[in-house]
Amino acid sequence: MEFDVAVIGWGKGGKTIARALAHAGKNVAMIERSPDMYGGACINVACVPTKALIHSAEIRAEHTFDREYFDQSVEQRDSLTAAMRGTNYSMLADLETVTVINGTARFTGPHSLIVEAGDDSLKVTAETIVIDTGSVPRLPDVAGAELGGRFHTSITLQHAPLPEHLIIVGGGYIGVEFASMFAQYGSEVTVLDKNPRPLHREDWDVSAEVFDALTDAGVRLVSGATVLRLCKESDCAAVQYLWNNQEQTVRGDAVLIALGRRPDTDGLDLAAAGIETTATGAVKVNEHLETSVPGVYAVGDVNGGPQFTYISLDDGRIVLDRLNGAGTRSTSDRTAVPSTIFTTPPFSKVGMTVEEARAQGHTVKIAVKKVADIASMPWPKIVGNPRGIMKIVVDEATGLILGAALVHVDSQEVINLIALAMRHGVTASELRDTIYTHPSSTEALNEVLAGI
Repeated sequence: MEFDVAVIGWGKGGKTIARALAHAGKNVAMIERSPDMYGGACINVACVPTKALIHSAEIRAEHTFDREYFDQSVEQRDSLTAAMRGTNYSMLADLETVTVINGTARFTGPHSLIVEAGDDSLKVTAETIVIDTGSVPRLPDVAGAELGGRFHTSITLQHAPLPEHLIIVGGGYIGVEFASMFAQYGSEVTVLDKNPRPLHREDWDVSAEVFDALTDAGVRLVSGATVLRLCKESDCAAVQYLWNNQEQTVRGDAVLIALGRRPDTDGLDLAAAGIETTATGAVKVNEHLETSVPGVYAVGDVNGGPQFTYISLDDGRIVLDRLNGAGTRSTSDRTAVPSTIFTTPPFSKVGMTVEEARAQGHTVKIAVKKVADIASMPWPKIVGNPRGIMKIVVDEATGLILGAALVHVDSQEVINLIALAMRHGVTASELRDTIYTHPSSTEALNEVLAGI
């Protein structure tokens, strides 16, 4: 079958490109190896379902161990993802110029693919090919490091029986978020982190707020732990690790391996097309997301960029501008990209830490205040969660915001306003003197920025 465009993988960037080009009259093939992934990872196994489980955990009055409640939460999660998956499928499959092909694709040449599903295969050629296959979990290079049984990824753990004791290997974004969630479902949680403290790249006072919230929820955090091996025992899983030069063992019902993710290029046979990869295994792209083969693009996690759904969406915008627009958009346009870890309360950040700003030669002013001490921020108190901190780093010479770290209720919303201000040169004093609704979390900027 011949197409104008073939998209491999139903991720955010890929489906955005497919839909836009189909509406522009292009003949588009959307290739997806699993019907369970129509719509992409975000709505099926990542952002949306995990946040649904987190919300269900947070609204419980008592955070006691309750498998029945967890199972009900999983059912609600599944209903939500099924509805979104169906909507996403229809958004493409209902278009006359889109052909959905179920199967696993691999390159046979620069613009040719074989798509295989069981014993069936189909040759696909296209002038434009977009790779959007995402990423897969990274496993530690230690004995017994394999998935299955009691050893889980962030995906499989969502449908596992609620563990009485969950061991998490890794204290990064995923590990910390899942620790917070499962502790609120009543699980005993142990986090093994090789670094001196969780979220070690953040300013110490900010990471301490997250640390304290986890500890209050009953999470046991073991920093400076080097995992030696993973073991399957008759009735549990065990992780052996080195801590303070002594070998330790912790046993639990389930182990979550949360050591980051790597680009998923397995089985694509990129070499057959002449597509180059980076040292980390990502598809090598230029600032317009074009690979070493003209007309072949890579978007989302597979190109080695920041692993966020909204980055994949922006990747899609860049490719569409290249194909249908002025061709001027590029990854170099991106500034002040925010992120959030949905702990309770959520931790959001954008830009530089104090240390990073000083290392780049800035003389900084710091606005920082504990949420409980912010008189003009009643909303967290109203909803019963006044924990956290707001920290904003400002350039002394210009008054421009260099970065922010927020740990509080609604931080995932407030950080977007600060990021927008950074992108458009709005000064800290302008944000300080702006009128905000009351009661809200945003209005804390009036008081916090006044303390510079």
